[in-house]
Amino acid sequence: MYKINDNYMKLQGSYLFSNIGKKVAQYKKENPDKKVISLGIGDVTQPLSPVVIERLHSAVDEMSLRETFKGYAPDLGYEFLRSAIAQYDYKSRGADIDIDEIFISDGAKSDCGNIGDIFSSDNRVAVCDPVYPVYVDTNVMAGRTGNYLPEKGLYEGVIYMPCTAENGFVPEIPKETPDIIYLCLPNNPTGTTILKEELQKWVDYARKTGAVILYDAAYEAYISEDGVAHSIYECDGAKECAIEMRSFSKNAGFTGVRLGFTVVPKELKCGGISLNSLWARRHGTKFNGAPYIVQAAGAMVYTPEGQQQIKELTGYYMKNAAVIRDGLSAAGFEVYGGVNAPYIWMKTPDGMSSWDFFDRLLHDANVVGTPGSGFGPSGEGYFRLTAFGTHEDTAEAVERFRKL
Repeated sequence: MYKINDNYMKLQGSYLFSNIGKKVAQYKKENPDKKVISLGIGDVTQPLSPVVIERLHSAVDEMSLRETFKGYAPDLGYEFLRSAIAQYDYKSRGADIDIDEIFISDGAKSDCGNIGDIFSSDNRVAVCDPVYPVYVDTNVMAGRTGNYLPEKGLYEGVIYMPCTAENGFVPEIPKETPDIIYLCLPNNPTGTTILKEELQKWVDYARKTGAVILYDAAYEAYISEDGVAHSIYECDGAKECAIEMRSFSKNAGFTGVRLGFTVVPKELKCGGISLNSLWARRHGTKFNGAPYIVQAAGAMVYTPEGQQQIKELTGYYMKNAAVIRDGLSAAGFEVYGGVNAPYIWMKTPDGMSSWDFFDRLLHDANVVGTPGSGFGPSGEGYFRLTAFGTHEDTAEAVERFRKL
């Protein structure tokens, strides 16, 4: 008789955002006359940039002609896109990344979950707390954790690095030594980040201990302050210890189009074995490539027009972030983030649990956010709001907060 992967039995309930979606859908069903504003899921609301739309149309036209039709994409992705990424995202910032170290995918979420395929199941994993749920959940599925401990709100075997108000919501070097370290900077969900010299300490630590850093840089386009690294490869020695993942979803609005990439440097080796070659083998075996149409549109992000237009797009959302941050602060809420990332991390009022505040906000203000406890035990008592709504909905949501 066949057997299932019983690691799935360790997972806590449904995926966080699926759970939120069910609650909101039920509320709307019971209250069809209410206008519910979502500041919960980090999905964009603004249309794709004109230069991207124009290229999508022309790429579709190419698929109608025998001379320009494209079938399967190359394993690593089309060279025109990888060359643009290497130049604009890395070489222009002093990071020498070769095109053969860049792997095009359908999004950073997929890569964050799939990258574990090239690591043994007995690796010890360290994550920030709170953290994007995909990091922990996919390691549970792979058998790198023990059972869930409901009284503590965490999984056995995972090294949690608390990110609290006391340490500015940034991780500290753990006392236990991990094999795999997940870092997301600017951070989801707290919206906070660290200076380049602080990131260098993590690189030095990983090289010293033989750990690998899985660096999620999905929000680097939102960095506005000087001294904050846009890539971990701006740090000395990072190519020997770090894998970086990026997405077109939040900088260029590709959440419904799907495009991302992962960088695995050739210098990154374990016992003489290249992780670049392992990921290339996995990538070629399990993935048939992002569509040509999407990759062609993605390359337009790196043109002068594209750079200007996505700057306007990220600026739109960061105006929302300022409205939320300033509005909630003026209303007496304790808030963080919203400067280098499109997320605002707020303390729940009156000591309410994060799920109790979710229910109150939904029922009394018809606004949706994300309970902090869904991101880990240190998220309890906090709440995440996103800046990806429209200007109008964002302003109205803040006004509803003030009336609570």
